[in-house]
Amino acid sequence: MKKIGLLAAASFAALSVGAAVAADLPSRKAAPAYMPPPPPPPLWTGFYAGLNLGGGWTANKVNAASLTPYSDVAGNLYFLPGNTQGGSNAGGVVGGGQIGYNFQIGPSFVVGVETDIQGTSMRSGGNSNTILYPDPVLPGSFLIPLSPAGNPGIALNWFGTVRGRAGFLFTPTLLLYGTAGFAYGGVSGGYSNFSSTRTGWTAGGGVEWMFLPNWSAKGEYLFTDLSSGGNTGAWGFSAGYHHHPQFNTVRAGVNYHFNWGAAAAPAVASY
Repeated sequence: MKKIGLLAAASFAALSVGAAVAADLPSRKAAPAYMPPPPPPPLWTGFYAGLNLGGGWTANKVNAASLTPYSDVAGNLYFLPGNTQGGSNAGGVVGGGQIGYNFQIGPSFVVGVETDIQGTSMRSGGNSNTILYPDPVLPGSFLIPLSPAGNPGIALNWFGTVRGRAGFLFTPTLLLYGTAGFAYGGVSGGYSNFSSTRTGWTAGGGVEWMFLPNWSAKGEYLFTDLSSGGNTGAWGFSAGYHHHPQFNTVRAGVNYHFNWGAAAAPAVASY
């Protein structure tokens, strides 16, 4: 009996030591599968608004009056070109504001739409040269112009655009884009100081940098071509601006991004 008791005690002690050693061994349970973090939400999607300031210069010269009435000494009327030269190119300050909406496609592309309104100080220089024509009735004399000839200068007082934008993200915060769309503007001047609104098109491009989560800075170039027009002078002949107002603008601006319309950031799972 004594031997059986000793054997039982030894067996119990061995089992206890084995259990203790097993408890100290590392667990062989499989580690949880790695779950990569979700991608960051798009930085560019949403509405924005901002201000800009820059400069502009005309890309062409304004035309002279199309036809000018002349009279000879007998009172006969002749409608002849009054000037063969246009006015000079000119530049000025451009400034205004813009609003728009961006939509980011994947990590590399951004599309959107933007509208802006600008005030300008651009005005073309004038040219008052008058062509002299010999009088067919009285040799040695010249026809008498009956209305001003030449070009008194045309002002672009303001313009606006509605454009599409599409660009490529070189980095998550640096966007290079092209833009094109509809343009309109207020033109005034001429002999009777006429004022009219012209429509046309515009195209250009720029670069925009998101330097803070809701703020971006941009630089942009646009070429704009507005429709021709003019005011009616004496005898119903147009004596105004006949060339398309074409001008270049370069401007810098800043935008605040509201993130309205942007998708909410995905939740990060906790383990």
